[in-house]
Amino acid sequence: MTARLARIRPALLRLAAPALALLAGGLLPLALAPFHVWPLLAVSAGGLFLLLRRVTGSGTALLLGWLYGVGKYAVGGSWIYVSIHVYGAAPPALAAFLVALFVTGMALFPMAMAWMFSALRRRVDGAANPCTDAALFSGLWVLFEWLLTWVLTGFPWLFAGYAMLDTPLVSLAPVGGVLLVSLAAVFTTANLAVAVRSRLALVWAALPWLLAAALAGVSWTDRGESRTVALVQGNVPQELKWQPESRQMILGRYRDLTEQVADRDIVIWPEAAIPVYLHRASAYLDSVTKATAGDLVLGIPIARAADEAATLHNGAVSSGGGTYLKRRLVPFGEYVPLEGLLRGLIGFFDLPMSRSQPGEAQQPVLLAGGVSLAIAICYEIAYPDMVRRDAANAAALVTLSNDTWFGASIGPHQHMQIARMRAVETGRYLLRATNNGITAIVDERGDPVPARALLAGNTTNDVAALPQFQAGVLDGAFHVVHGQTPFTRFGHIWLFAMVALLAIAFVRARTRSSA
Repeated sequence: MTARLARIRPALLRLAAPALALLAGGLLPLALAPFHVWPLLAVSAGGLFLLLRRVTGSGTALLLGWLYGVGKYAVGGSWIYVSIHVYGAAPPALAAFLVALFVTGMALFPMAMAWMFSALRRRVDGAANPCTDAALFSGLWVLFEWLLTWVLTGFPWLFAGYAMLDTPLVSLAPVGGVLLVSLAAVFTTANLAVAVRSRLALVWAALPWLLAAALAGVSWTDRGESRTVALVQGNVPQELKWQPESRQMILGRYRDLTEQVADRDIVIWPEAAIPVYLHRASAYLDSVTKATAGDLVLGIPIARAADEAATLHNGAVSSGGGTYLKRRLVPFGEYVPLEGLLRGLIGFFDLPMSRSQPGEAQQPVLLAGGVSLAIAICYEIAYPDMVRRDAANAAALVTLSNDTWFGASIGPHQHMQIARMRAVETGRYLLRATNNGITAIVDERGDPVPARALLAGNTTNDVAALPQFQAGVLDGAFHVVHGQTPFTRFGHIWLFAMVALLAIAFVRARTRSSA
C-alpha cells in the first residue's frame, strides 16, 4: 500500500502543481500592506520553491512561474482596475481586459526566473544539494526584483522585502536596501522549506536573522535640529479636480487649510495640489506664502507659457528655493506609449496630465525652512536607487502623491509601505503629503511619527496618519538628519557581488560534475 501511494503521489502533484502555483502567487500580496500577514511570504515563496524543485522539464517550470506571477499581480495589482474603470471611465469589460494584459505581461518575470532556476539546476547534473538550491532560488528571486526597478521603466512593486518592514529583518535595509531584505527573507524561506532534508538548512535559515539582530542597535545617521511641519490633505475628488468650475473651490480649500498652520517652518501640499500651471498661479501663491511664516512646498503642473502642451511637467516648487520636475513618469497616466494608436481610445488614455515630459535625471534638492529636501512625486518613491542618490544631498525626504487614483483599494496602503522603506534605507525622515491619504510623517526607522490631526475644526492628538478621504492637516515635527547609510553610499553593489559569487559557484559545480 505504501509503495502504491509513493507511485501515485508524484502524479497527483503534477496535476495539482499549476493550481498550487497560482495560489502561492496570490498569497504573496497578503503578506504586504494592508494585510501585513508577513508569514504568508514563507508559504508563497516556499511553495514555489518546492514546486520548482520537483520540476523535470523547462516547459513545466515556465508554466508554474507564469501562473505564480498571474496570482501575484492579479491580487496585488487589483487597484489598477479601479484606476482604469472608476477614474479612467473604461467600461468594466475593457478595464478587466487591460488589467489582464498587464497581469499576464508582468507574470513573464517570475516565469523567466522559474525557468532559469530549473535550467541551472539541470546544468549542474544533480550536483546541487537542498542548501545550494535555496541559495540559487533566493539569488534569482532578488535578481529579478532588481530587473523590475528598471526594465521597460520598471514596476518596483510587490517586493518580498516590503513584507518584512515590521520585522527584525528591516535592520538590513540601511545596509543593502529593500532588495537585501528580500534576499534575506526568501533565503530563510527556501532553507526552511528543505530543512527536513538537511539540518544545515536550519543554520542557513537563521543566519540572516542573526545578522539583522546584530545590526538592530546600529545608528547609521544622526538626528539634528527639529523643524515644525504641516502636511495638507485637500481631499479633492478626482472627477472634480480638473473641472474649470472647481478651480476656485480648490484654491480656497488649500488657502483655508494652510491658514490653520501658517506659523510652521514648512507647509507641504500634495502632488498637483492646485489645477493651475505654475506661471498662472504666481499671484495666488504669493498671497499664500506672504501669509505663511515658513516656506511652502507644493506639487503643481509646470509648463512654459509659450507652449504649455509641449512642455508640460508634473513638478514641485518651494518658496524657500528650487523647482523639481518629475523624472519617472507613470505609463498611460502621465504619458501614453504607442500614442498614435491609443490616444483617445478611452478616457484613461487622455487624462489631464497624460502629455507630461520627464525632468532631467540630475536635479538639485529643494530648500524649505533652511532644510534640504529630496523630492519624489508619487510613483517615484518606489525606485530605491533614485531616492537614495537624491538622499545623499538632502537632510529629509518629501514625497508628494495623489493616491485618489487608487480609490478605496489596497493601492494607497502598498504605496505607504513602500515609502516607509525608503526612510529606513536612507536613514532619513520622510514627509508624505497626499490628496486623500495616506498622509504621514515617518521617522528614519520607518515608523509613523505621532502628530496632530486638524479635521473640520476638530483637533486629534497623537495620530499616525490623517484619515483617508477627509480634508485636513497633519501638524507635527521632524528632525534634520546628518550622515549616510551604507545603502545611500553604495547602493546595490552587494547585489552584483552576489551575482558574481553565484556564477563562480555554478562554474565550480559544473566542473566537479564533469570530472
